[in-house]
Amino acid sequence: MEAVAFWVLAVAAVGTGVAVFVVDSMARATFALLASFLCAGGELLLVGLRYLGVLVVLMMIMEMLVMAVFMVMYMMNPAGLMPMSMTHNRRGALAVAGGAFAALAAGILLVPWPERRGRPPRDPTVALGDAVMGSSMLVMMVIGVAILATMIATVVLATHRGRYDA
Repeated sequence: MEAVAFWVLAVAAVGTGVAVFVVDSMARATFALLASFLCAGGELLLVGLRYLGVLVVLMMIMEMLVMAVFMVMYMMNPAGLMPMSMTHNRRGALAVAGGAFAALAAGILLVPWPERRGRPPRDPTVALGDAVMGSSMLVMMVIGVAILATMIATVVLATHRGRYDA
């Protein structure tokens, strides 16, 4: 059952990733990208990385919703729903994408992969946090709160009226 779910999510992630470049509006591309990231988060949950999976899902939902809100506020066309071309320099983009794909595929097939040494960690979340953050975890937590406070302050300062104005 897990294998079926894995392949369904993998195909859906690739399909919605392709849809980002096929649909004709920024809003649709945003939500296609969100669907692709949600499928990737589901893949992480399937392989037992619960923290990373939930983190990807929550981060991508918020990121894509913020992007959609900014599209509604600032785009010339209403809500980014007017048809438009999502590609520029199509030949160049296809050449770069094809070259990158060929190089990555060659790397997968030609690199001698190391054999696993030892056993998987008891808690992969703790091991990942240690590997990524090390001793900087407290600093990153403080920076996260500072960024949140900055976003709230920016929204408060950007409004023209006060709290009690009608």
